[in-house]
Amino acid sequence: MTRRDVRRNQVIAITVLIVVWCLLWGSFSWANVIGGLVLAVVVIVVFPLPPVTFAGRVHPLGLARFVARFLLDLVVSSVQVAWLAFRFGHTPRGAVIAVPLRVRSDLNLTLTGVALSLVPGSLIVEADRAAGVLYVHVLGVRDHDEAERFRRDVLELEARVVGAIGSAAELAAVAGQGAAGPVPPADREGPPS
Repeated sequence: MTRRDVRRNQVIAITVLIVVWCLLWGSFSWANVIGGLVLAVVVIVVFPLPPVTFAGRVHPLGLARFVARFLLDLVVSSVQVAWLAFRFGHTPRGAVIAVPLRVRSDLNLTLTGVALSLVPGSLIVEADRAAGVLYVHVLGVRDHDEAERFRRDVLELEARVVGAIGSAAELAAVAGQGAAGPVPPADREGPPS
């Protein structure tokens, strides 16, 4: 990375930290912005992180699609989890499903994992950075067909994330492979528990 890229990433990180600080305080006053700036600079200097490269750009239409579908998923999943919770005498089943992502950048892995964990009924158990695989615990999975449907849903979520902020190469990688990825051997051993 060039010095310019490092500076750009630092400015983005500081801006995000300032916004989060102001959101935590509940207002965007000058005091909160300046306090957030001081805190962000201290965090960046004291706790330097490896750079998260952002090779893409924000695609407004893709971002709107992502947000709209994310909000719909929140509502639908909340209703489904509530239904499972109020079914007396029924023990909901779950499964841990491995989902190999098609774009193996740290940013894609993180954003897809966070968006997935925010939707009720699913939680990231582990993220294998080197292999680009998310291991997700899912409620309400009874058989392999439902596990495969969930895996396709995660890959569609990844496609929406890449559609919102991906580079041309990432968009091509997602479009070129379709929605169904390879089934890892661990998922073929037996029914979900």
